Formats: sequence, structure tokens, C-alpha cells
Amino acid sequence: MLTHDQALTLLAAAGAESDQLGIPMSFAVMDPYGHLVALARMDGAPWISAEVAQGKAWTSAAYGMPSAGQKSKMDPLPNFATALTGMTHGKFTPQPGAVPVFDGGQLIGALGASGGTGQQDEDVCSAAVRSAGLSTAAS
Repeated sequence: MLTHDQALTLLAAAGAESDQLGIPMSFAVMDPYGHLVALARMDGAPWISAEVAQGKAWTSAAYGMPSAGQKSKMDPLPNFATALTGMTHGKFTPQPGAVPVFDGGQLIGALGASGGTGQQDEDVCSAAVRSAGLSTAAS
């Protein structure tokens, strides 16, 4: 189970990583069922980034994989991706920038970011998860 304290630790670690890059971002932590646990928007982050971070985190939590993996799967299927986005009321966001969070091999949620490039967002999330003593993979 993802605790509130773990979610806040992930947000703090992500903020520190983002500061090192000099790129203001927003971060969202979802539980494995796609419920928002914690959200932060750094000063200067794009106004839409909080919503985008939530969508990326939701997508990563739903599939237990980085959101970039869903982008790869959906690129050749744009109509299907659009349908999934509609069916999930805009939550499905198949773009790079979120990673799953595992503790002891158990999926406990996901961390998503927005504000940099997709790769920067994902790199910040991966580093934050490791910094928090958690993992982005089951093994």
C-alpha cells in the first residue's frame, strides 16, 4: 500500500531532481487504482502541467509500466488511443513522463511529471523513485 508519507517523499525527491535540472515541473502520485494521493506544482511550472502529470501517472499505474510504453503501443493506433482517452474521461495519457512505483515487488502506484520534455519528466521520476528507496520494476 502506498502511504501518504511515501507519496510526499516522492514529491520532495522529484522536486529536488527537477531543481537540479533547472526545470519547474508538476508531479502527481497515484495509487495502483488510479486515485490521486499527492500533487505538487512547482513555481513557474506550466499551468497545464499538473493535469498532464496526473494523466501520465494514471496511465503508468493502470498498466504497471512507464507511460512511455503506452505511447509506443498507441503510436500506430491513434484512433484507439483517442477512444481510450475518451472512455477514461481524459485520464489515459500515453506519453513519456511517468513510472510505476514498486515496493518489495508489489505495485503500489505511479509517479508522473510534466514540465520538461517527456524524457526529462521520466528521468526525474525514475531518479525520485530510487531516491525514495523504492523501485520502478517488480524485480
